[in-house]
Amino acid sequence: MVSSDQRRRQLAREKFERQQQRREEARRRTRRLAVIIASSVAVVAVIGAGAYVSLGDDDPKTDAAADASPSPSASESSVPEPAMKIDKKSKYAMSLRTSQGDIGIAMDAAKTPHTTNSFKALADKGYFDSTKCHRLTTQGIFVLQCGDPKGDGSGGPGYTIPDENLTSLGKPNDKGSVTYPAGTVAMANTGQPGTGGSQFFLVYKDTELPPSYTPFGTMDDAGLKAVKKIAEAGVAEGAGDGAPKKTVTVEKATVDKA
Repeated sequence: MVSSDQRRRQLAREKFERQQQRREEARRRTRRLAVIIASSVAVVAVIGAGAYVSLGDDDPKTDAAADASPSPSASESSVPEPAMKIDKKSKYAMSLRTSQGDIGIAMDAAKTPHTTNSFKALADKGYFDSTKCHRLTTQGIFVLQCGDPKGDGSGGPGYTIPDENLTSLGKPNDKGSVTYPAGTVAMANTGQPGTGGSQFFLVYKDTELPPSYTPFGTMDDAGLKAVKKIAEAGVAEGAGDGAPKKTVTVEKATVDKA
């Protein structure tokens, strides 16, 4: 017999996946609309008229706070993935200086070279500096999500990276899930393969999810403690999924050889 706690976790996972699917569908609609508008603007230009069109992303108020990390899909990539510059045989560490404490992350460069290389390239140019961790989930799954320069769950670097290391957490259970242990740092995505960008999530309590999110690092004890304190304060609007009540700003992010 399924316990109430197991049922709650199952519902949370299903919600997580539905939100990703809805975001991806919304993005497809936005791209189709962009094509229509672009075509219309081109026609206007031909007949000598000028036009300025500003097309925003889908409304972040609908699902952004509870969205499962929408990075651009592969078809939305507009710039190439950074050239491989890390030493795959070396160990790397990411340091996040945040408004709620420092978070150290040991990165598995040998198993996740594309992810590690991308994070180093982004950190070196200050991409994560002064960005907010926009999502905290405290029911069913237990994660703090960061890495979006827009701060609403819709941002990304303009390119995507391949999924890596997906079998490291073991064989999926009969629900198709594996356990992401507390302390794990993993890539967020749209729910489709190869759609990771810059957004990532910090697991502060063992969480069951499909093995679709690249696990690329592990928090140190101080970092895990800091994230747990953020989670204890809860979600801003009192629900189990949304912006954290304690605002978390990444003041500075660095990635260096350990």
